[in-house]
Amino acid sequence: MSTEGGTKALVAALSANLAIAASKFTAFAFTGSSSMLAEGVHSVADSGNQVLLLVGSKRAAREADEEHPFGYGRERYIYAFVVSIVLFSVGGLFAVYEGVEKIRHPHELHGWYWAVGVLAFAIIAESWSFYTAITEGRKAKGTLGWVEYIRRAKAPELPVVLLEDFGALIGLVLALLGVGLTVITGDGVWDGVGTLSIGVLLVAIAVVLALETRSLLIGESADKNDVQKIRAALVDHDSVTRIIHMRTLHLGPEELLVAAKIGVNAEDSAVQVAEAIDLAEARVRKAVPIARVIYLEPDIYSAEKEAQGLDPAATPGGPTH
Repeated sequence: MSTEGGTKALVAALSANLAIAASKFTAFAFTGSSSMLAEGVHSVADSGNQVLLLVGSKRAAREADEEHPFGYGRERYIYAFVVSIVLFSVGGLFAVYEGVEKIRHPHELHGWYWAVGVLAFAIIAESWSFYTAITEGRKAKGTLGWVEYIRRAKAPELPVVLLEDFGALIGLVLALLGVGLTVITGDGVWDGVGTLSIGVLLVAIAVVLALETRSLLIGESADKNDVQKIRAALVDHDSVTRIIHMRTLHLGPEELLVAAKIGVNAEDSAVQVAEAIDLAEARVRKAVPIARVIYLEPDIYSAEKEAQGLDPAATPGGPTH
């Protein structure tokens, strides 16, 4: 669901941005508006970002090999992080520079109706792209709010498109205000102010994206709901009596590693313990399908050792965890 919905939103955003970029550069050629130039560069950066995300999704689908035994799922996070850098440098810093230069050296706009017409077209196209992202996002976020979804999503494509499209729509409004005020007042400084505002907006969005993808790159655990499902699936109170330790880690948006030390009955044979582990793994995969890599270590639980602050599964002279 995450990959399919993200790809659909990416293709819609890419199609819209390519058309919008061409129209913005055309308007810049006729008007000389720095807001239009900044918006054109913004659309080019967004188009490049969507291509990067599509490439990242494709590369992440490669099978695991000897050099990368856990697969390539995290490539999607790497490409999403690169997107935040591109948006910050190519989109944000360029617009800030252009805005400052236009404020320092303002000039009159020519053929302003080109700019207004292109901005109106761009708002319609971006709204279509944003609507597509919202539609796919609703399927992915469930009952979560939008802010919470963007912060907790493990698949980066939809959150990136949502933030880019949201920023693009606000940027278009800012550009329209800058051009409009320049036409009304005859003062080109307003065009520069609009450009500078677009730059600050893009830098802010890029920082948010960088922070969120950084967390994914470092390695995030399963969300609380999935952790509860895994805990409930592991323990059957018969052959598996408790969870002594457990760790989860996302190897990619749709691949989860589960490592746990589980308590088994002291009197069970090796065959019975092996069967208990197999059944526990099957229960976990049924409860949380993305839990594809599972390592379970059986041990004997000791309440006395836990009360003493020791590893409740440590054997005398053995290692602790």
